Amino acid sequence: MKTNALGKYRPYLHFAPQKNWMNDPNGLIFFEGEYHLFYQYHPNSSVWGPMHWGHAVSKDLIDWEELDIALYPDEHGMIFSGSAVVDWENTTGFFPNVPGLVAIFTYHLNGEAEEEITQTQGIAYSNDRGRTWVKYEGNPVIASESKVDFRDPKVFWNKEAKNWMMVLATGQTISFYSSPNLIDWKFESEFGEGIGLHTGVWECPDLFQLQVTDMNEKKWVLLVSVGDNPEFETGSQTQYFVGEFDGRTFKPDHDTIHLLDFGKDNYAGVSFSDIPQIDGRRIYLGWMSNWRYANEVPTNGWRSQMTLPRELSLQKIGREYYVNQLPVKEIESYFSIDSAIDSEVSYENGTRTYPVGNPFVDCSINIERVNAQQFEVTVNHSKDESTKIAIDYNTSVVRLVRKDSGVIDFSSNFIDDQLVKVGNINELNLRIIIDSSSIELFINEGQYALTSLVYPDHACESISFSSIDGSVVLRDGYIAKPSEDHLNE
Repeated sequence: MKTNALGKYRPYLHFAPQKNWMNDPNGLIFFEGEYHLFYQYHPNSSVWGPMHWGHAVSKDLIDWEELDIALYPDEHGMIFSGSAVVDWENTTGFFPNVPGLVAIFTYHLNGEAEEEITQTQGIAYSNDRGRTWVKYEGNPVIASESKVDFRDPKVFWNKEAKNWMMVLATGQTISFYSSPNLIDWKFESEFGEGIGLHTGVWECPDLFQLQVTDMNEKKWVLLVSVGDNPEFETGSQTQYFVGEFDGRTFKPDHDTIHLLDFGKDNYAGVSFSDIPQIDGRRIYLGWMSNWRYANEVPTNGWRSQMTLPRELSLQKIGREYYVNQLPVKEIESYFSIDSAIDSEVSYENGTRTYPVGNPFVDCSINIERVNAQQFEVTVNHSKDESTKIAIDYNTSVVRLVRKDSGVIDFSSNFIDDQLVKVGNINELNLRIIIDSSSIELFINEGQYALTSLVYPDHACESISFSSIDGSVVLRDGYIAKPSEDHLNE
């Protein structure tokens, strides 16, 4: 967190480039004490353009140091999204002495006509902890004779089969490839036809195993981002599938659509590779924007930020499995509890307001319904700007309303309410993390997430609670403000 570089809307807790354009996170990896974040980057403009890989590193997933550009376009094309791995066993032959990093990415080459666009997969390697990169002289390592959309490789080491697996976005499907060395790849299978959400092109896949909470069971989770389609109002979003993977083929356990996030502003997220086994977490990071208005958001000289890193877990409810997500524990050191919230809020006793006046805030409340029909949490950014989180007990819907949140006139789509239908709405836990230009809402210990950009004059002057037509009880809640060490950095 570099407060001396902050301008209006620049986040304190979330990574954003110092200048110019950023989109998808790429090459998320932990190596020799550092978390690496690579990302789609245009170094010459604050709107999308020829893609490079930007690069930042962190010790704690919150405070990031921006480094030099890692990968530049070349004769094979721009550098689109991809992943990175540690080649611990020198399967590539690039690391005869000590293990190093390998980046796997998409080359995007524009032709003279749209039908001549080609996408292929290339690799590069680093012997100096990701500071400099050498592209493989045999690039590209995978090409397609039939698919135009052929991109975003996510690679991991399959311990059972003792080979590398690549999960690749191929139009409206996901394709799986295997390799002994990250250079020679074999097609294994294709997944996606007739299942899931198909409102846009499939992008940025990820495949990993998660332990089911409180059960002696593991399942495979496949993340798939779904691109923007002007025919639909939602814009870009992310879905996931839970099932089995035998090293060649993925088989889902369900045919229902599962969304990873119910807000508009969490897209193209993937998980970190090579988190140490002693840690054991599956940590996820997304791009906090939406293709419907990403090029128009009202920031000056820079565009886009990432979500907070989140720990993913898997929960079984009834016969189905659901991905839960909560901010990583590292964020806790950035806050200190300022106000405790334990009270009854009713229509008769009016609104309860807690002063804040800080650039970032963490608020958690347990809401037990008595007989209220509606309940609202209002983030008062300033006198005239607010974002509401409205709970409708009759429809079991939690709604985030940002039409009065600040600057909204850059996109008609931005003012649409964001909503999620939740189970057991009579007992809710809400975790709300507010930064300079974002609100991240986690419901019922991360069972649902709703990520939203906002552009107010101030992050949060106060937080208000109000009940309509009845009362609720707030228990074990708190408002946490920046810890003194981090506020003064």
